[in-house]
Amino acid sequence: MSKIDAKLQELGYSLLEMPPSKGLFKRCLTVGNLLYVSGHVSIANDGTPIQGKIGADLSLEEGKAAARQCALGIISSVKEHIGDLDKVKQLVKLLVLVNCPTDYTQHPIVANGCSELFAEVFGTEAGIGTRSAFGAGSLPNNVAVEVEAVFEL
Repeated sequence: MSKIDAKLQELGYSLLEMPPSKGLFKRCLTVGNLLYVSGHVSIANDGTPIQGKIGADLSLEEGKAAARQCALGIISSVKEHIGDLDKVKQLVKLLVLVNCPTDYTQHPIVANGCSELFAEVFGTEAGIGTRSAFGAGSLPNNVAVEVEAVFEL
């Protein structure tokens, strides 16, 4: 068992079974020593989408939880792509899209749900990278959050 797999287990997190993609894209793509991860939407542990607008249908805490689920989905896809999560050297960049009303302003706090999980799992040195977070008028299938990532391997 890898160090990161052990950390996930210790923290009580389970990797997600990712549904097949409906779009024409690769979930993960390695270019040189960078791993690009396509947007992962908020999916509950049972595989159902976490849907709704944060600030209207969902609370801030529910939004953070949805962002955390995006992070678990990303980790699941990364493991499937590279096999050993210990190959991840550094989180480089996150892009967090928050499904919310136009007057919503708490995007960075919602994004923290994702960022906090990466920091817990990979450690504060390797698990904190750069980040952008902003609101979206809609997201696919009305999901609450979508996150894409770049890692250094």
